[in-house]
Amino acid sequence: MYLKYLESEKRCSSKTVEAYKSDLYGFFNDMISYISIENMSDTNQSEIREWLIKLMEKNHSPRTINRKLSALNGFFKYLIRERIIDCNPINKIKSPKEKKRLPVFLEERRLNNYLDISDCNTDDDYFALRDKTIIEMLYATGIRREELINIKINDISERYVKVTGKGKKDRLIPLTDNIKMLLHILINKRDELISRDTNEYIFVTNKGKKTYPNFIYRIIKNKLTDAGFTGKKSPHVLRHTFATHLLNNGADLNSIKTVLGHSSLAATQIYTHTTFEDLKRVHDKTHPRK
Repeated sequence: MYLKYLESEKRCSSKTVEAYKSDLYGFFNDMISYISIENMSDTNQSEIREWLIKLMEKNHSPRTINRKLSALNGFFKYLIRERIIDCNPINKIKSPKEKKRLPVFLEERRLNNYLDISDCNTDDDYFALRDKTIIEMLYATGIRREELINIKINDISERYVKVTGKGKKDRLIPLTDNIKMLLHILINKRDELISRDTNEYIFVTNKGKKTYPNFIYRIIKNKLTDAGFTGKKSPHVLRHTFATHLLNNGADLNSIKTVLGHSSLAATQIYTHTTFEDLKRVHDKTHPRK
């Protein structure tokens, strides 16, 4: 029932529901094997603490443990809502501290040089243009990989793209002149290959099907690797790059928060650390008293 609640009322994505399902089933199985609990609603704080110790002994990272605790917290809140239990046993559980990880992003000048060169080298076929546009789209809008995959032709207007984010919330993101031109050409080439009646998504695979997460990831990784970029390369790195470059060029945090689809400003503030690190490097290189 809880998983149905997540899908229908909380409007969580299928990926999120599957993640919650995996964490909750894992917890329940651990409770049976470690502590011999047969009903999750009977769980108390001391048993959860014992479970956390077991996870730490298995070398689970603080990030993984906190994700599991978050899944449990949501489940117990649901049980309270349904009047199955009276209090949430997670309430006084202290989460393990996570090491802060700064977002990975690509250097602005180098990325723009690469995109300018790829403008000249894009072949005249849909699939080469598709790969180019995917990279440009992720960098120009900061959208998530799943949001990119689900863009339909009718989601594109003269100035905006409509994307559906977490919680199935729609938002409008402005399009640059360059990405508008690429999308216009791409859609025309796509329509020469595939009927809109059979597939309404802008980005399709080489077989004319809807794209999927690993397909998009491979395009980003392979193209950026071929261009000589080192380090981590993924759709999410382009999202981090988008936000970091906007902030470095004077955009305010609230505007970036809205475009990224973050529910709170706290999620967006990680980019201020990145900007500070960038500023510190410049300071170290240029200050006469370094």
